[in-house]
Amino acid sequence: MIWLVIGVALWAYSHLMKRVTPGFRAGLGDGPGKGVAAVLSLLAIGLMIYGYKTAEVVDLWYLPEFMRHINNLMMVIAVILVNLGHSRGVMRTWLRHPMLGAVKVWALAHLLVNGDLASLVLFGGLLAWAVVDMILINRMERGWVRPTKGPVVNDVIYLVISVLLVGVIGYVHAWLGYPVFG
Repeated sequence: MIWLVIGVALWAYSHLMKRVTPGFRAGLGDGPGKGVAAVLSLLAIGLMIYGYKTAEVVDLWYLPEFMRHINNLMMVIAVILVNLGHSRGVMRTWLRHPMLGAVKVWALAHLLVNGDLASLVLFGGLLAWAVVDMILINRMERGWVRPTKGPVVNDVIYLVISVLLVGVIGYVHAWLGYPVFG
């Protein structure tokens, strides 16, 4: 479990570095600083995967089977949000932090269907990071200029691609032994 905790903490730090230790991050420079953040993020992902896979299963709660359907709906929303800022339609003008919103929805969805301690540490930790990051960004960067709206047809294309991506993600989960549909 310690590797999982370290991984989540390292992920949070690597993504909060310029907000919680701005002097250190600025001292690294732009290029090297991004490289350090990327290396720390990759290390964090490895530690989270290893820590989650090796953690002892300690069940904390059990949820009804129908929660799987709520989880799947939330995952559609998370996938739509994750790259919404890069879409070229109208929807990208709705939210300031769509990617952090996606992480929050993703984490909550996974907490609905995983009631063990390792899942609480992983998904709860990443949820906490996303909330803290969003708060810090809003405090430090007060102004937000909404992006220009694009044509609605771009939103339709983006939504179709997102739903197809949810299907691919579900297929990969099933291939790894974690069936999510049905």
